[in-house]
Amino acid sequence: MLEATDITKSYGSGENRNPVLKGISLTIPTGAFTVILGASGSGKSTLLNILSGLERPESGHVSYDGTEITTLSDAALTAFRRKTVGFIFQQYYLLPDMTVEKNVRMGADLAGNREYREILRAVGLEEKLKKYPSELSGGEQQRVAIARALAKKPQVLFLDEPTGALDEATGRQVLEYLSKLHRERSFTVVMVTHNQNIAEMADTVIRMNSGRIAESYVNQTRKSAYEIGW
Repeated sequence: MLEATDITKSYGSGENRNPVLKGISLTIPTGAFTVILGASGSGKSTLLNILSGLERPESGHVSYDGTEITTLSDAALTAFRRKTVGFIFQQYYLLPDMTVEKNVRMGADLAGNREYREILRAVGLEEKLKKYPSELSGGEQQRVAIARALAKKPQVLFLDEPTGALDEATGRQVLEYLSKLHRERSFTVVMVTHNQNIAEMADTVIRMNSGRIAESYVNQTRKSAYEIGW
């Protein structure tokens, strides 16, 4: 279980101080698919970075199954991220001089996972192992990023606008792959998006506005990537 309590975060100082998060508390059950929804500037990406350990809060606490990560040393926090979480961003961040297989193997090696080719099959890239990122479509590159993150065998997968750079058809395909893998592998998903339609795929939706949680609700029925609007 992922828990955050009274998280605050500001940037700048003095007259230029900008409060971004203003006392955020939430609980995300293990294995849940949670979407954090909000417009640009609502604080959702900053919250994602703090929940995942990429940034530290100004005040407040974040814990995983009772282990508080906000008090860990930098070295311990890095080790925690390596072992526990995976990241997928709007930009793919693939290494251009490495093949698909080698990009994914990087993630697998962090976890000592020798079954990374199973992940590549699961995301439909078995025939692209020897291709380089420049030889792939945007959707294929994003699927490589998903495979690389999952090859670490993370307990929690964090995604920041993962379809933001994709067209509708490709975005739906990527989301459907992700949803399928989530059902099969039961890892926790926390996704940030401004797309209200994508929120219909989640178990729980947390809507943010101006650095606060404005609303939190559970979807009684989850939709597939091909049932939502775009």
